[in-house]
Amino acid sequence: MSRTAPSMRTAILAIAIIVTGVVCTLGISGSPSDLLPTPPEVHAKHHTLSLTLHAGVASDGKNSFYFDGQPNAPTLRVSPGDQLKITYINDLPAKAKETCAITPCMDMTNLHFHGLEVSPDAPQDDVLSMMAAPGQTLHYTVQIPKDHPPGLFWYHTHPHGESHRQALDGMSGAIVIEGIESYYPSLAGLPERVLVLRGRSIAHDPQAADLKRRVDLSSNVCGAEPEAPDEVFTVNSSVRPQIEIAPGERQFWRLVNASADRYMDLELEGQTFEIVAMDGEPIAQHDSSHRTRSADHVLLPPAGRLEAIVTGPAAGTPRHLVSRCVDTGPAGDPNPQMVLADIVPRPAAESTPKLLQSSRKPDLKTLDLAEEEQAPPRFTVIFTEDKKGFYINGEKFAPDAAPMVRAKVGSYQHWRIVNASGELHPMHIHQVHFLAYAENDKPIADPLWLDTVNVPYAGSVDVIMDFTDPVIKGMSVFHCHLLNHEDKGMMAKILFE
Repeated sequence: MSRTAPSMRTAILAIAIIVTGVVCTLGISGSPSDLLPTPPEVHAKHHTLSLTLHAGVASDGKNSFYFDGQPNAPTLRVSPGDQLKITYINDLPAKAKETCAITPCMDMTNLHFHGLEVSPDAPQDDVLSMMAAPGQTLHYTVQIPKDHPPGLFWYHTHPHGESHRQALDGMSGAIVIEGIESYYPSLAGLPERVLVLRGRSIAHDPQAADLKRRVDLSSNVCGAEPEAPDEVFTVNSSVRPQIEIAPGERQFWRLVNASADRYMDLELEGQTFEIVAMDGEPIAQHDSSHRTRSADHVLLPPAGRLEAIVTGPAAGTPRHLVSRCVDTGPAGDPNPQMVLADIVPRPAAESTPKLLQSSRKPDLKTLDLAEEEQAPPRFTVIFTEDKKGFYINGEKFAPDAAPMVRAKVGSYQHWRIVNASGELHPMHIHQVHFLAYAENDKPIADPLWLDTVNVPYAGSVDVIMDFTDPVIKGMSVFHCHLLNHEDKGMMAKILFE
């Protein structure tokens, strides 16, 4: 079948949301009366964005990014063809203050530019050989291709064995590649909000009971998870902030699920999401006749992104941005319903930043992938787990391992991802996007291009990998984006040849 117009169903298959914001780890930030904080932004100048970022320890003892001397993560804004230059300094202590998935904790750190279609070789998106011990510095120079799709991406640390701990502490931030309004001109002039959604551990927090009350943490169990909830979600590092929007006003929201290990089923009560892009892929890029999709809620696995137009509710109508309960399986972690933010009227005199009209011409792609879809899988990924760890095709990741699979650059490939465990797993591959077109051997009514896909427990997903970009040559990885699973072995190498 032709893939010229993938549409969207109401409950979307494995989509990740990024809510961007300041990575502040100083106590409890936010209350039902606090307005949504805005993270700092860094813009490219003369086609280069340069900044220095530090890894350090905040006053509460958790790891944090530091920018301009403050514990936060800026939103990085670049355009296709720009260069991203980051000096990343590891100021973490030589003796780690926190525990991690595998011991010993070394306080190693690095950066991954999630979703960017760039080279996996140093000094770009290399998570294998670029690694900084405490006191060391990494120098990244990432070239954004001139034909790179515009949209929401993000950056986070990726040291194998320690990635879960650092992501849970909030070491992540948003990347915006400008120009998405060229695919959907109606975006020009709309107020824009970048929202980074994170999970915050309350397992040993003396204020856990108060935090649970503040987010109206549901006691209802939607699955068979045996453990009690041990995380609450934050929006731009704030617990249940207020988001201002005037009645009937249209705003463009860009959200990323930057949590280390939690799903989000996003719902804006009484409203719909007019979805413009998922995982940094504009829907119009593959379907110029259906540039948006409508959904009343969107399932976002860890690392997923949603870019959508929302409309302000009628005056006097209390509304909330909610993460609905997610059944993660009998062996999964609890994902109860909770309130992420309160929606409140915006005073007429106030405003939010607006999208500017771009002169960029959209790069539309009309593809017919029927033959590849109907062919047998060229590669099968099987997720399994036991009490000793997590595996892909029966193997735990090892830094010195050979590539599990080799892919010829210039091709599309049918892959099948099989989840042979009792919990959900989100599968992510670095550098490329893929079309998720079948779930449990049944065609998906409204397939989407993603870089992170939810794989149902005791089920499977079929995708078409896009290995056609010549810039991706080199050694890369694919893995489960529940980062404690990745840390414990559920990752493998792929060599793009």
